[in-house]
Amino acid sequence: MIVPSSPARLSEGDLEAIIERALDEARARGASQAEAAVSQDTGLSVGVRLGEVETLEHQRDRSMGITVYFGQRKGSASTADFSLDAVRATVAKACSIARFTAEDVCSGLADAALMSRSPPSLDLAHPWNVTAERAIEIAKSCEAAALSFDPRINNSEGASLGTHQGLHVYGNTHGFIGGYPTTSHTLSCVVLAGTGEDMQRDYWYSTSRDWHELENAEAIGRESARRTVARLGPRRLRTRRAPVLFAPEIARGLIGHFTAAIRGSSQYRQSSFLLNSVGTQVFPAGFSISERPHIPKAMASAPFDNEGVTTRDRELIADGLLTGYILSSYSARKLGLKTTGNAGGAHNLIVAPSAAGGAEAQLKRLDTGLLVTELMGQGVNAVTGDYSRGAAGFWVERGVIQYPVAEITVAGNLKQMFLGVVAVGDDIDTRGGTRVGSILVGEMTIAGE
Repeated sequence: MIVPSSPARLSEGDLEAIIERALDEARARGASQAEAAVSQDTGLSVGVRLGEVETLEHQRDRSMGITVYFGQRKGSASTADFSLDAVRATVAKACSIARFTAEDVCSGLADAALMSRSPPSLDLAHPWNVTAERAIEIAKSCEAAALSFDPRINNSEGASLGTHQGLHVYGNTHGFIGGYPTTSHTLSCVVLAGTGEDMQRDYWYSTSRDWHELENAEAIGRESARRTVARLGPRRLRTRRAPVLFAPEIARGLIGHFTAAIRGSSQYRQSSFLLNSVGTQVFPAGFSISERPHIPKAMASAPFDNEGVTTRDRELIADGLLTGYILSSYSARKLGLKTTGNAGGAHNLIVAPSAAGGAEAQLKRLDTGLLVTELMGQGVNAVTGDYSRGAAGFWVERGVIQYPVAEITVAGNLKQMFLGVVAVGDDIDTRGGTRVGSILVGEMTIAGE
């Protein structure tokens, strides 16, 4: 068990004062520009397995990072000590580092005109003052529901509950300073079924900013058990080409490969299979991906990015065409462009569904092919787009699941896979920063026997 450290939780005003102290010190040492970020995070995590407590962890972390610029020379340093002497020493270290770095014409703060002046309140903080004893009870009830679901469920990797709250404040020498609190709560369960060589495992989880909106503990346990039992008795497939339907929680990863390819760093390093693709057809006509940073309570909402730049709604894919990249001020300067307010990443990507009717309707559209519910391995080449990953799921015929499959590989090229998207379902998974339903790809190679 990790016991929480002693420092009291600081207020947003306290963190702002620490940033102002650091920026004043940077100015006094001759820095032409400076930026600082301070964060503190607290949390409770519990894990149970077979009805016994396995882990109980209280978390209390805090840090301050400072970056200074002397012209085009940059230096950074960080500390977990917020005392005046420690802040001064950290700024001095950053200034010392800057004097030894090479000049970079693209370095520096984001433009002052882009700073967020009246950030919206996005309702991102819903603290849960749950006791360790109550958290353990909830995790135990989640696992117990899974273990009692079916007699074939005979082991468990456990159920876990985590609740965390953070406060993050950023400021720079443009005069910008701002911060906001956040919370996240997660409950999950993993169980096993079968015997001998036919042992299968699966999981389910719920996550939310607001703990009131977590899925019921028993329901999570039962779903993890249902998914596990459904995988018993898997078969291998003969190698073939067939349509592939990616379940929503797996489809999110496909969109992740897309966003990684259009990130500014991938573009200026020329390490993307979508190099210089703005204005070109990346997905089929009618396909769209939007960014919506200001959805209340959403997991990836933010009023401003990690540089203080205002976040805004935008369309990344419109009618299948790529409209722009995901840029910080540095990557934008490297490309001769303007920041998109994405220092730190994208904020709530929404993939518009093209087909109604939920999961069952998507199986009917698949007709005969593979439903993928799990992917394994890292077989994705970000430069060429070549895609080859171990997979498990279900073989489907005439829109009906026939049997589980395992020990197969799905392969293709992401460029062709994206252009070959047949439908996006309305069975949307909202648990992460990308909201997407199941994605049906017209044809891929399925390697098996």
